[in-house]
Amino acid sequence: MDSSYLNEYAHSADSNALFNGAPLTGQQKELIAKVDEYGVKWAERAFKHDLEASFPTENYNDLKSMGFLALCVPKRLGGLGADYRTYALVATRISYYCASTANTFNMHNANSLWTADMVDALELTPEQRESHEHNRAIHYKNMLEGKIYSQPFSEGSGAAAGKHPFGTITTRSGDGWVINGKKIFASLSGSADYYGVLCTEDIPGATLADTMFMAIPADAPGVSVVGDWDPMGMRGTVSRTLIFKDVFVPDTAQLMPRGVYIKAASKYPHMFMTLTPTYMGLAQAAYDFAVAYLRGEVAGVNVKRRMYPTKQYSIAEMYIKLQQAWALFHRATSEFKRSPSREERMRAYACQYTVMEYCAEICSAAVRVCGGQAMLKTFPLERMYRDSRCGALMLPWTSEICIDRLGRGLLYKEGERDD
Repeated sequence: MDSSYLNEYAHSADSNALFNGAPLTGQQKELIAKVDEYGVKWAERAFKHDLEASFPTENYNDLKSMGFLALCVPKRLGGLGADYRTYALVATRISYYCASTANTFNMHNANSLWTADMVDALELTPEQRESHEHNRAIHYKNMLEGKIYSQPFSEGSGAAAGKHPFGTITTRSGDGWVINGKKIFASLSGSADYYGVLCTEDIPGATLADTMFMAIPADAPGVSVVGDWDPMGMRGTVSRTLIFKDVFVPDTAQLMPRGVYIKAASKYPHMFMTLTPTYMGLAQAAYDFAVAYLRGEVAGVNVKRRMYPTKQYSIAEMYIKLQQAWALFHRATSEFKRSPSREERMRAYACQYTVMEYCAEICSAAVRVCGGQAMLKTFPLERMYRDSRCGALMLPWTSEICIDRLGRGLLYKEGERDD
């Protein structure tokens, strides 16, 4: 499909990249503009990767040449130094063109975003801080050289939702660690150079506090990728199953010092909201496609349908939901900080739920308002529709988990219990 209409319509997202009337920073404008240079190519490649359920390798080659594989690596260590909100804005624009690329980029980016300023602000021992500085310099250098990291965390249990320790186990062995376990829905499996894996240290009575964050080379002996990948949506993420069988890694594989991951997770709950930008950008893309389609501005569509009241009404409803989602998205992403207030944490859950559900509703409405021809695979809408429904299912903050935590969090004060 000719996706050149995006050259004009991408600018409609710019008006939604504001919060409290504050304009984008110079860095944010520059980074978003860089995405726009490549975006139309990504949108056109998305058809192939969706059809084949293949990883968007060419897009990652572009991200490498753009320097984006080090987007959140601190400037002092050679990266672009993007903060949380800058990452969120950039990711929405990547998703505007290709949702699978944005989804997997989130997994890669977490390995630097989580291990930079967040860890620096935690109370670490001098030994922990020294080892962390040494280890992350190694991994950041890899990213600067174009190595791709993933962030496998799902195990088909409640571990990823924070209910109990991870089933993947790491055992101390000499000057390193031996890892055994299984990760499902492991995005970038078979395409990443390193798997950033959450696992539990093998000690008696291990709890969530004993979670470790390790980077495992994809070519390490004992690492295998198994199973098929033929899902409804987000097909370009290629999230096959990872098996770790007696995989040895050195101490430098630690992306965070022992015991620090759970401290970061408890102090920075917004770190689990980094998938939200993917679905915010996707919602904007579906809305813009619908407008362009009804105006007859999409290649292959020669009839304007904008004059019908039913079409106008549907577009108005979509726009209202889109603006509601953007408003909450900007509020929540601007509130990223250490130890946010109870209200800010509740708002983060509300944001995650709203964006995931509204994205699906907006895409569904776009299908209805555009009509039958728009459902052909020569257009992106049917893919957007399928991709949009996947957001509510993604751990650690599925829509159901967000509702559960909101309901309890709003009715119970901290530490309050029923007698």
